[in-house]
Amino acid sequence: MTRPPDETGIETLIQLMSRLPGLGPRSARRAVLAMLKRRAQVMAPLAQSLAEVALNARDCRICGNISTADLCPICQDPSRATGELCVVEDVADLWALERAGVFRGRYQVLGGTLSALDGLGPEELGIPRLVARVSDEAVTEVILALSATIDAQTTAHYIADALTVTTAQITTLAQGVPVGGELDHLDDGTLGAALRARRKL
Repeated sequence: MTRPPDETGIETLIQLMSRLPGLGPRSARRAVLAMLKRRAQVMAPLAQSLAEVALNARDCRICGNISTADLCPICQDPSRATGELCVVEDVADLWALERAGVFRGRYQVLGGTLSALDGLGPEELGIPRLVARVSDEAVTEVILALSATIDAQTTAHYIADALTVTTAQITTLAQGVPVGGELDHLDDGTLGAALRARRKL
């Protein structure tokens, strides 16, 4: 049976929402209905905020964090120049560590892990740029805060080998991160314990 045209755009909105992580078609439908009931209080401000972020959001040119300026607030903050550089797989991992509030250095976001199938090699992940940054900024410690998956650990060892040309100490997260676990899914206490108990790689 042919479906009627979506003249109001509601069905299109539901389909777009259902593509978001954690939302299937039923959850997306409930979310859209909830917003429709509170158009002025929720839907209109949300639409405006989405438009602004879509227009202004960009990757920080130094670390890869998401910001609305060329440099994110962390890279702009002189108090974060501690000599410690935390390498993470994704922006979600950076945000998770910031939520935990236990790290006061700076970050480097890889944007993934090494994967020949996905076409992600050292260049795509910015590993040569990372090595240059460690030398240029006189970084004393590089913390490889990658997930405990096989691909992430392979990437961590590759980075550690690449950084042997620098004088920086290379450490990695220790206790608290389960094998196969992803940082963004861990609670703040677990993340804090893992960061404090980091060990030399």
